[in-house]
Amino acid sequence: MNVLDEKIISQAIIENYFKKLNEVLECDVAIVGGGPTGLTAAYYLSKAGIKTVLLEKKISIGGGMWAGAMFFNYIVVQEMGKEVLDDFEINYKEYKKGYYVADAVEAVTTIASKAAKAGTLFLTGICAEDVVLKKENGEYKVCGLVINWSTVDKLHLPVDPLVITSKVVIDATGHDAAVVSTLERKAGITLNTPSGKVEGEKPLWAHVGEESVVKNTKEVFPGLWVGGMAANAVFGAHRMGPVFGGMLMSGKKLGTEIAKLLKR
Repeated sequence: MNVLDEKIISQAIIENYFKKLNEVLECDVAIVGGGPTGLTAAYYLSKAGIKTVLLEKKISIGGGMWAGAMFFNYIVVQEMGKEVLDDFEINYKEYKKGYYVADAVEAVTTIASKAAKAGTLFLTGICAEDVVLKKENGEYKVCGLVINWSTVDKLHLPVDPLVITSKVVIDATGHDAAVVSTLERKAGITLNTPSGKVEGEKPLWAHVGEESVVKNTKEVFPGLWVGGMAANAVFGAHRMGPVFGGMLMSGKKLGTEIAKLLKR
């Protein structure tokens, strides 16, 4: 029996992490936010052979799906989102006609596991503090992300960041729409919204919010797509509470449409 060597344990972690970090510096799609929309998009993109990196500022992924509602860890999915549960083979039961209930922990762990097995590269404890903005053929385009440790961002430490380059960036940061908001604030650009700015989230209206989240999942600026609750915040639609069909379908729409775009 080998005697454990603490140095070898540390070397294994450091060498493999930095190998991954070096690999993600150039990718096809960089997703910011590891909630249900970001995770689902990552799976469909990776399954299609698109090199995908997912950044999550917390040390764990899953976003608001983990806790269901008020720590009651079940989620509700309506008819339109059931196809995603079927794609992932997540168990669910019909509560009433058109309302399906699934275990939140099973949903998160299953989607995350299948995304990882499909090839998604995950970076947790890391945030996107800015975007890379360049002119291509006379038009400004988002070409990547400026990243740093979440603790650096939280404590406002004077530590310079690193950069990930990508063909597409997805803002799946939820209510804050952090990536789009940063781009608007710093670059003074015009977004693909009615006012050209982030419209802001409206109060809860589940039915309208769920329909809107899929419709609003789209490219909001060249190279920058938005999905999930971030999409409703950017386009001025309602929040929807603990029903997740729209979030899942938003992720599937991101994954399938961007994969088609990049494969042209």
